[in-house]
Amino acid sequence: MSGAVEAALAELGLKLPEVVPPLAAYQPAVRTGSYVYTSGQLPMVEGKLPVTGKVGAEVTPEEAKELARTCALNALAAVKSVAGDLDRIARVVKVVGFVASATDFTGQPAVLNGASELLGQVLGDRGVHARSAVGVAVLPLDAPVEVEILVELTED
Repeated sequence: MSGAVEAALAELGLKLPEVVPPLAAYQPAVRTGSYVYTSGQLPMVEGKLPVTGKVGAEVTPEEAKELARTCALNALAAVKSVAGDLDRIARVVKVVGFVASATDFTGQPAVLNGASELLGQVLGDRGVHARSAVGVAVLPLDAPVEVEILVELTED
């Protein structure tokens, strides 16, 4: 049975995906104490990137914002894989997003709003977080966006 967070996702027409398998030697998420750290999550949908390229060139900022939302959804799946239940999230502490950017693109914060807004929609006040939005030259598989999150869990 899904909990309140997954019900909130369903109200948005979203379903928690399967955890994206690692592309190299790492785990999608690791728990230490009451914290879960996710690895960087690409905007994979059913095992594939829907779009590749640089934001501000091949990818529009609007497309990239939607991709960041997908990254956050994948990050929540990774959290669930080690926490067992998304309703155990006490708060999202930090979001770090990387945007593969054309040399003149400076809208990284607006792109990462896709991830931040989704977390706020499904977690309410528990989804309010600190954040970094970083422009980079290239990401794995030529992905336009990558997002990692750090969450604190409630006590067992």
